[in-house]
Amino acid sequence: MYNIAMGKIHYIKGDATRPIGEGNKIIAHICNDIGGWGAGFVLAISKRWKEPERKYREWFHSGGNFSLGRIQIVQVEDTVSVANMIAQTGISPSRGVPPVRYDAVRTCLDNLAKTAAEMNAQIHMPRIGCGLAGGSWDKIEPIIQETLITRNIDVFVYDLN
Repeated sequence: MYNIAMGKIHYIKGDATRPIGEGNKIIAHICNDIGGWGAGFVLAISKRWKEPERKYREWFHSGGNFSLGRIQIVQVEDTVSVANMIAQTGISPSRGVPPVRYDAVRTCLDNLAKTAAEMNAQIHMPRIGCGLAGGSWDKIEPIIQETLITRNIDVFVYDLN
């Protein structure tokens, strides 16, 4: 029998922009692929730090690798970074399909896992993809399990209430 170390999802009541614990922390959230930043969790990020929005907008206007599945890490404090993850197409449902793209969420979190391992960081997040992106936590949580937890990365999911 093998003892395989695995991370864990910790559900926390609190504000994901004020991550708990010691060590390096990455706050992960989902962004759209049209350069829009102005509703949902991004407002809480912008209220606390200006750099993630500024970097996201620069990234969008650069015409570079701004596309579904890509991530951008922005350091905001000594031990805190924000991961802007492109995993939403547009901002509105189309033909009954929500803007969240689960394959892009998987790719983003897979890329984030590599970065978190390099930084020896925990991941902190709201219930990504389940607000304005229109996704289902029943679909997001298994993606988190597959991409982060199986790689022994602890994930803290914050609910305000």
